[in-house]
Amino acid sequence: MITAKRLDNVQEYYFSKKLREVADLKSKGKPIINLGIGSPDLAPSPKVLEALNAGLNDPNAHQYQPYKGIPELRKAVAKFYAEYYGVDANPESEILPLMGSKEGIMHISMAFLNEGDEVLLPNPGYPTYSSVTNLVQAKTRYYDLKEELNWLPDLQELAETDLSKTKIMWVNYPHMPTGTKATKEFFKELTAFAEEHEILVVNDNPYSFIQNKEPMSILAGAERSDYVMELNSLSKSFNMAGWRVGMLLGSQKNIDSVLRVKSNMDSGMFLPLQKGAVEALNLPSSWFEEQNSVYGKRKELILELAKELKLEVADDQAGLFIWAKVPDDQSSAELVDELLYDKDIFITPGFIFGSNGEGFVRFSLCASEETIQQALKRVQS
Repeated sequence: MITAKRLDNVQEYYFSKKLREVADLKSKGKPIINLGIGSPDLAPSPKVLEALNAGLNDPNAHQYQPYKGIPELRKAVAKFYAEYYGVDANPESEILPLMGSKEGIMHISMAFLNEGDEVLLPNPGYPTYSSVTNLVQAKTRYYDLKEELNWLPDLQELAETDLSKTKIMWVNYPHMPTGTKATKEFFKELTAFAEEHEILVVNDNPYSFIQNKEPMSILAGAERSDYVMELNSLSKSFNMAGWRVGMLLGSQKNIDSVLRVKSNMDSGMFLPLQKGAVEALNLPSSWFEEQNSVYGKRKELILELAKELKLEVADDQAGLFIWAKVPDDQSSAELVDELLYDKDIFITPGFIFGSNGEGFVRFSLCASEETIQQALKRVQS
């Protein structure tokens, strides 16, 4: 069989390949410490697990569920967004639960993109944006994020280019991999930019509660626009990555469009997962404080590790990672391989997030203090 042409420009995910190499090294007895992957190692709240287990005994637990999610989940999302982001979203028409936000990236792209449409993608940025764009046979068009501009796009410079074929712009704040946080003023400018140029701007927002005291949504402080949507997820903030629970918020018109795709792609989310998600979204703010206390201690150790490696780290990064600049005489790939083969430590090279990521590496906070201390000792030895 000959594969579809859409696969010609889609490569295997970097971590899929690299983790096979790491697994092979482990199988040969190498004690690899993995500081590369952002998969939370902490557990969900016990209350969430109780809700999950209780959901198994619901009479409807094993039946098909609504494509839009159960009403309790949509209401919980609405309450959560009102309390933490100051966003008033209608749970009946402006919220769509998802099986992870990665699913949402595909559904949004399928709902709004035709072959040949252009999509603005951040450089550096999450590789899935470009993979999905290629899969739906749209055209990738990268916009620069640079250290000297605090990893924010130059909207004025973009406005001076030909945007007539541009349909979607992906943004991601707090930003992965750099940890940069947006401001209310930036989101306001971005919304105006979207409406002026009739581009659907989607903010991917899974990191706003991690190492960040001011969670922010692009949907706050404005009437619902047909040109702005937001993805969010329970994966990072609630340690539920394997559950695959996300959400999409936007105007009723746009939510209905995405639902037309989604309803043809799945048959609803497993009810106990939704019950657990409801409980998670209703946890008190102390939940985030406890998580950040753990991540804060880990961050201090990662900063020590970065200092030992003579890396530069910008202050006030949010999210599950530390973004660090490597010395000028070394590439990110060289440092990553040096650590992997000489110290049995795996970290992520910045170039996998785009050309502007070259010269940087990313450390994950998803490892215990003991594990990070062990990595630090290896580097110091």
